[in-house]
Amino acid sequence: MSWLLTGGAGYIGSHVLRAMVDEGLQVVVLDDLSSGLESRVPNHVPLITGSVLDGELLRATLRNHGVTGVVHLGAKKSVPVSVEQPLHYYRENVVGVLTLLEAMVAEGVSNLVFSSSAAVYGTSDAAQVAEDSPTLPDSPYGRTKLMCEWMIRDAAAAFGLSIMSLRYFNVVGCGDTDLAEVGGTNLFPLVFRALSEGRQPVVFGDDYPTRDGSCVRDYIHVEDLASAHVAAVRRVTDARVDETVNVGCGVGHTVLEVLDAIGATTGLDTTPVIAPRRAGDPASMVAATGLSEEILGWRARHGLTAMVESAWRGAQASRPDSSPVPALGGSSAS
Repeated sequence: MSWLLTGGAGYIGSHVLRAMVDEGLQVVVLDDLSSGLESRVPNHVPLITGSVLDGELLRATLRNHGVTGVVHLGAKKSVPVSVEQPLHYYRENVVGVLTLLEAMVAEGVSNLVFSSSAAVYGTSDAAQVAEDSPTLPDSPYGRTKLMCEWMIRDAAAAFGLSIMSLRYFNVVGCGDTDLAEVGGTNLFPLVFRALSEGRQPVVFGDDYPTRDGSCVRDYIHVEDLASAHVAAVRRVTDARVDETVNVGCGVGHTVLEVLDAIGATTGLDTTPVIAPRRAGDPASMVAATGLSEEILGWRARHGLTAMVESAWRGAQASRPDSSPVPALGGSSAS
């Protein structure tokens, strides 16, 4: 069998690519390189430079490489940008999946693993969100992911596809420094950027109903996420399925706990500036992981310390120079 991996030159995609290759799977990558890096794709893996919006290119790639399954990661993923540019996100994410499904059906490709997101749940009061929790996304990004899930399920029912949607939680860390995230907009890269610039990190809200007042989130190491994709590939190949599973650790850490862990790893002062809450930020978002353990035989292996250490190594390696990161004064914000 041969697999098409869209977005395989990106941060998450390159880790998934490595895990699939290590598993002995034949892979061809399609990436528009808008955020991916060609250097992340090994020379022996075919790299097609192009967009999932290009139906003719998709069909030719599926046909010419004998593709029998697709792992689809090629999408836009910034919540704030999706609010500013909703039509761009609907085109790239939703029309992208529509175009991919049309190509798969036309070429007789019947297996699909889809990169979804915990953003489909929106704001939840549950201690843990399960796959049957209400899906009320708060952003255009989350809505695009939910719409894609619906579309994929309808196509599966109509055309006999075997599908799995993986709802990612907060992905961090790196397996190798050459695969590290560059320019990320989540907590870890934002904190590292502040530290590298001699600024105090910002925490939005310290009055949530949590153990220290800051938001609780479920963080998952990118290598664990990659291994979940390999398990999903095996699952959709072995039987015709229509399933959706969370991919998280099932353990929540507060923002302040993450800052403490970063401080312990780096030796830097991570005392934050406290800013007002941001609209739409739930107090807690932690994955229920029972279904992924049951049907995939998978569970996350890395704890918070390992995530922070690997993410810090990646951040240091991706700095434009090798100068040391300055310690913060801890008394004033810049």
